[in-house]
Amino acid sequence: MVTTSYWADNYLEKRATGKEAICWIKPGQRVFIGSSCGEPQHLVRELFEESARFTDLEIVRLLALESTPLTLIADKTRDQNLNIRSFYSGSVKPKNLAKNMRFITPINLSAVPRLFKTRKLPIHVALIQVSPPDDFGWMSLGISVDVTLAAALSADVVIAQVNSKMPRVLGRSFIHANDVDVIVEHDEKLLTMGQMPEIKTADSIAKHIARLIDNGSTIQIGLGTTPQAILLALSDKNDLGIHTQFLTDHIMHLVSRGVVTNRKKGFNEGKLVASSAMGTEGFYEFLNDNPSIEFYPSDYVNDPGIISRHYRMVSMNVIMSIDLTGQVACDALPYNHFSGVTGMFDFIRGAARSESGKSILMLTATAEGGKKSRIVPMLNDTAIVVPRGDVYYVVTEYGAVNLFGKSFQERALALISIAHPDYREELFREAKNMGLLGQERHLKDSIHGIYPFKLEETREVDGRLVVIRPAKPDDERRIQEHYYGMEKKDIESRFFHEKSSFIRDEVENISQVDYINTLTIIAVLGEFGFETVAGVGEYLLDEKKNMAEVAFSVTKEWQQKGIGKILIKKLASAALENGILGLVAYTSPENQGMIKLFRSLPYKMTTNVDYDTLILSCKFDEFE
Repeated sequence: MVTTSYWADNYLEKRATGKEAICWIKPGQRVFIGSSCGEPQHLVRELFEESARFTDLEIVRLLALESTPLTLIADKTRDQNLNIRSFYSGSVKPKNLAKNMRFITPINLSAVPRLFKTRKLPIHVALIQVSPPDDFGWMSLGISVDVTLAAALSADVVIAQVNSKMPRVLGRSFIHANDVDVIVEHDEKLLTMGQMPEIKTADSIAKHIARLIDNGSTIQIGLGTTPQAILLALSDKNDLGIHTQFLTDHIMHLVSRGVVTNRKKGFNEGKLVASSAMGTEGFYEFLNDNPSIEFYPSDYVNDPGIISRHYRMVSMNVIMSIDLTGQVACDALPYNHFSGVTGMFDFIRGAARSESGKSILMLTATAEGGKKSRIVPMLNDTAIVVPRGDVYYVVTEYGAVNLFGKSFQERALALISIAHPDYREELFREAKNMGLLGQERHLKDSIHGIYPFKLEETREVDGRLVVIRPAKPDDERRIQEHYYGMEKKDIESRFFHEKSSFIRDEVENISQVDYINTLTIIAVLGEFGFETVAGVGEYLLDEKKNMAEVAFSVTKEWQQKGIGKILIKKLASAALENGILGLVAYTSPENQGMIKLFRSLPYKMTTNVDYDTLILSCKFDEFE
């Protein structure tokens, strides 16, 4: 008769001290250490204490802040006692990474579990941290499922630190007590992620990104200061979903506010899905036995095919630098647990394949206190983490651009427009030298203009959403298309004569403005970066009179729907704020449309006739 023992009896037999558990490790073996904030600190400290007796031990882990300096031992012993293998796909320009470059294995996070499961990289011993077993013997990996589950299930020997402070997280996060060889019961505080340093530009970047995210989107967001600001900026959204590598306190706050409901994800609806968590003790309590949250391993969460099944999937990640062709470099941040960089590319590819999905990369325009531009002519001396063909939306504090489907010339113009104004002239010159821009190109006054984000707004016009915003240098082609699509009589009304050609030199003056002395407001429809222009309103300052000359054009489809009134009110508001005295227009006496536009303003309208030209004007200090 075959008898089986109760799991709890075996559990008791497997208990050991940390020091006894480390004795299971033999020289020459490969030892995996649980990831990020789920690191089994007690076991790692014991390993550190016993390190002198080992030779050729290989430590396998995601690149992380080390609570115990194992890398230091590797350096001191010239890798003879310990060797390190860190999974990391970023560049290694920071000094603390460059000095240990030999330890890095570049790989996308989604592929790491397969590396373990196929035994291409055999794990001999896995040091993991788990919650206490439930009544059936199941222990949760809690805040560190990612690659830890695959390592534990593939390892020859599993040593588990059982910590009552580890939350019991649901999903595919469990390992059974029967599958663990050594149990070390040791309670201690989990690693937490401290407060990120404040960056002045984070709020500006967050506002630009918030405009790109629709209600009902599913989001992934990387670690860093800017994501913290973005999550705050999303507080007025509805029905967001979460499918992400890391969960943080700020995502918890969106859940508590009702912003995140996971009801419109299109896949795993009703569930917040992640593979690990980093935050505070209170946040870890929030995760414990929460039925709305499920953790899965990285070969599921980071699988681009799984990511792409979500409707309106939005991937948001911090990058360190981008060149004018769109190549991207990413570095681990000194205050982060670094493995977020390793999972970035999976989400970029997955989000781009999602229906109505978006991949957004964000960076501050400068580094080193403004002494260095993060947008550079060409990345020649650092690893390319995201190829130019996979770059879509890019956001700095100076604006947002969409590089998808854009030529090198269009990319260069777009990226220069969101660089810091102090570096635009140099970037423009280098772009010409590199052949990215034609020699006839000029940036004119827009080279120092700062995009006035506050003038942007979205309105419903005739049942469709129309974005009213200032023009940007990369709007040049779509403004040309707007003019070419206008009817003959509207062209004559706008330009005072018949016109069949709208060459780039002319359109440059409309799309490249300084937003103070020259300003163009456009009404656009459609996806950001591929909009169609429904209307154009522009002013040009006559500095001697301090009056702004205005002109307008609206496509036939959108005439008589209020677009012109919206444009003139925007221009008047901006001109007033910029210290301009008033508006003036030169038109034909038959142009009733322009007369109606001026009459829609709350200012007194003055009319004069000069031969066959009607001159309309108003001053902002003279009300009707």
